[in-house]
Amino acid sequence: MKVVVALGGNALLQRGQPMTAENQQENIRIAAESLAEIAKDHQLIIAHGNGPQVGLLALQAAAYEEVDAYPLDVLGAESEGQVGYMIEQQMGNLMPAEQRFATLLTQIEVDPNDPAFQNPTKFIGPVYSKEKAEQLAASRGWAIKPDGEHWRRVVASPLPKRIFEINVIKMLADQHVVVICAGGGGIPTMYKNDGTLTGVEAVIDKDRAGALLAKELGADAYLILTDVEAVYTNWGQENQQAISKASPNAISELSFADGSMGPKVEAACDFARATGGVACIGNLKNAVKMLKGEAGTTISSRCGAIEYW
Repeated sequence: MKVVVALGGNALLQRGQPMTAENQQENIRIAAESLAEIAKDHQLIIAHGNGPQVGLLALQAAAYEEVDAYPLDVLGAESEGQVGYMIEQQMGNLMPAEQRFATLLTQIEVDPNDPAFQNPTKFIGPVYSKEKAEQLAASRGWAIKPDGEHWRRVVASPLPKRIFEINVIKMLADQHVVVICAGGGGIPTMYKNDGTLTGVEAVIDKDRAGALLAKELGADAYLILTDVEAVYTNWGQENQQAISKASPNAISELSFADGSMGPKVEAACDFARATGGVACIGNLKNAVKMLKGEAGTTISSRCGAIEYW
């Protein structure tokens, strides 16, 4: 079975945790345990988030005032190498020596007229108090929004249109290489009026990019792995309920937060409708159970009305 996994940036670096290399290595080690179990029995392609990582790189770049800060597309490429290296190493420590890995820089086309550029929603970087976030927004020209009880920087998150390296990814996957690609939603690029390709100051949502990747690869399953157990109704309230199964149409009737669960549910529904495959959302520690329908939220056209755990 061909399985595409979208590994959440907050699963790689837990919310509020210091953004040290050691913390990221430890979190990726935990993630690698689940990913290695999937790779033993299935063809595995891994996409991952980079919100915390690319935000940290942006802060580091801004601290060096001798030159202009590097744009987000370049920082996104840097984060693909950073996270891909850590995933390869930690999975390699758990799998047979002959298992092959490849981390691929992945350019993804976006529409320069995408309305997302007028309404930034993608969280990047660390969390702040409201006061600190407002200070940084004023001094650095950031857009900021609340993220739970904290505040964070937000940037545009345009929809992915085309994965330029898709044929290379297919070739590697068909050779049973564990491919790590479309990191951070891929490197956002667009065509200029003269026909040349250029980077874009944005971060593509990795769950939507993962759904496009899974569709174009003809995947059987698409797992969105994060730091929560499932998709919940009435999240954060006393009457919250974890959804176990739902059809794309049924779960699309509900509303979820734009900056967090909303894109995950939309991406899962998009994949399930387009392919007839199974999409799952849940905790990265339960990845193998999710494939068996024993954990997380399963979204499939074969499901009916919403069921709860």
